Amino acid sequence: MEGALWKELLGFQFPMGKFKSLWLFVAFLTLSPGFGSAGDIVHPDAKAPSKPGCDNSFVLVKIPTWVDGVEDTEYVGVGARFGPTLESKEKHANKSRLALADPPDCCSTPKNQLTGEIIMVHRGNCSFTTKSNIAEAAGASAILIINNRTELFKMVCEENETDLDIGIPAVMLPQDAGTTLENYMSSNATVLLQLYSPKRPLVDVAEVFLWLMAVGTILCASYWSAWTAREAAIEQDKLLKDGLDVHQEDVCASKIVNINVTSAVLFVVAASCFLIMLYKLMSFWFIEVLVVLFCIGGVEGLQTCLVALLSCFRWFQHAADSSVNVPFFGAVSYLTLIVAPFCIAFTVVWAVYRRISFAWIGQDILGIALIITVHQIVHVPNLKVGTVLLSCAFLYDIFWVFVSKYWFDESVMIVVARGDGSGEDGIPMLLKIPRMFDPWGGYSIIGFGDIILPGLVVAFSLRYDWLAKKTLKAGYFVWAMTAYGLGLFVTYVALNMMDGHGQPALLYIVPFTLGTFLALGKKRGDLKILWTRGEPERPCPHLQLQSSQLLHQQ
Repeated sequence: MEGALWKELLGFQFPMGKFKSLWLFVAFLTLSPGFGSAGDIVHPDAKAPSKPGCDNSFVLVKIPTWVDGVEDTEYVGVGARFGPTLESKEKHANKSRLALADPPDCCSTPKNQLTGEIIMVHRGNCSFTTKSNIAEAAGASAILIINNRTELFKMVCEENETDLDIGIPAVMLPQDAGTTLENYMSSNATVLLQLYSPKRPLVDVAEVFLWLMAVGTILCASYWSAWTAREAAIEQDKLLKDGLDVHQEDVCASKIVNINVTSAVLFVVAASCFLIMLYKLMSFWFIEVLVVLFCIGGVEGLQTCLVALLSCFRWFQHAADSSVNVPFFGAVSYLTLIVAPFCIAFTVVWAVYRRISFAWIGQDILGIALIITVHQIVHVPNLKVGTVLLSCAFLYDIFWVFVSKYWFDESVMIVVARGDGSGEDGIPMLLKIPRMFDPWGGYSIIGFGDIILPGLVVAFSLRYDWLAKKTLKAGYFVWAMTAYGLGLFVTYVALNMMDGHGQPALLYIVPFTLGTFLALGKKRGDLKILWTRGEPERPCPHLQLQSSQLLHQQ
């Protein structure tokens, strides 16, 4: 490929070199919150005492209400560690009348006699099990305990309690929900409730689509990266034939950032520091800052992908070949100037309406474009660097998902990814799809880091295959791509086996991807060159020409 089109595909005629530091920072933001999760429905708590009669899992409970026969708000509570398990299907859950406890704390026998009503009591002055035993003895069919805060609290048994043969379910509601129900009752309204805890399906279709999205993104990014590397090699050969002493690195030095071992280690350390900062500063305004940074990366990623895609069509050839000097940006193709306003408008519309139900589509489009573009800028030069990077990321993911909860009393990675305390539905550096058949709703998500980091090694495998002129069967890309897909599949299997509790995706992806690559390289005898050079040795074209001329003369 020659001329402006080759430059367009390789560098997009946009001065990325001038904004390399900005791009690295945006890429850094995308890699920080990397984990795979489908949300938390069941809340296991190892710190809570567990004993016979007090060993239930903490499950969320749906509480639809009817006020004077008219359907009203549906609240969400959390079931206690004690008592019977709740019905899982709404049609099997009984409607029961709500009654207020007198006294409100239900620490002594209620003055009002109950005949199967659900009694609502306030938290405090005695244990949860004491309240439940008293409510059961008074004839209640269930007990609703109103928390003294706006969030939910896990109701457990105290260490010295023995009377745990409780026959009614106990559910906690947040303070604001209790206040609303009390206001209805004080106005002499008749309030009916249902209590049930629907189970999540074993597999949701959203996880299948998310798997396809992640694998497809790496597939596209790898082929584009390999195409760019091959075109750079062809350009290098042409220059060498003309007698110019150049290297492939010089052809696109301003376009690509090669990671080294030191930067790979420091990157993960810096990502950990940034993750702590996200955790400590998580708030509405901080999420807004992340949205702005994500939009900056999304605009550039989207315009980069669109310009490269449109450049392949002859209708846009002239606009791609022609450029104009723009102050501060330098030479920019007319095609870039045409596409850029659409990209900016698309990103701004998403940012403004990102809280609506289908805004996840725009977030995924921007995220995929950003991931693909990062793969064109950041390269792993050899398997040694890839091994160090993925190994550090492997430990990073495990530590901040599992180990951090012992230091911070909660999983830092999961808290950051959900955007707890920010009033937002998670941070924007995630691909997400709404769960389609989950009664609890929510999203299946995967962090950008779970795609970008292993994707760097997968893209490296295809670049090596193309430069070494290996077939798909004899190369490494198919194996690396398959290993990534299997690792991500195992992640979602583990996710469902853990009742939807957040899992570090790299815990499963890295051993599959890296282990397959290393084992196959060792078996084929290519491990040394993959580990050091990262590309096959290629004789200089002018030496090949001289050798062929000598053979012809002989």
